[in-house]
Amino acid sequence: MKRGFTLLELIIVIIIIGVLATLGFTQYTKVVEKGRSAEAKTVLGQIRTAEAAWRLEHDTYTNTIGDLYLSGITALGACDSTHYFMYSVNTTSGLATATRCTAGGKTPQGGTAYTLTLAIDGTFVDNTP
Repeated sequence: MKRGFTLLELIIVIIIIGVLATLGFTQYTKVVEKGRSAEAKTVLGQIRTAEAAWRLEHDTYTNTIGDLYLSGITALGACDSTHYFMYSVNTTSGLATATRCTAGGKTPQGGTAYTLTLAIDGTFVDNTP
């Protein structure tokens, strides 16, 4: 009596492994993107602290990054090759927003743009897909 696997059994095992690998890869990319969003949360916290200090001195918020003296962020409202997100500030409310770069930011670029928002009172809105 010969022992072994039939071709059908081998094909079924390969299909199952392929499905599991696909599911694992999609979950992996979500975890990696969530890790990249940690950059945005950190920078938004720095912007919030700097904006609060600026408002105490000037009774208004600023949208000029140079006024906030933040290291590593060269401009608001533009993708930078050192960050995965671009950052903006609402001068009326102090609301700081990070938008995922789909071009011009640190590689790899995001497939879709999404935003993370931090209010001056510390309220955080995560619009991660």
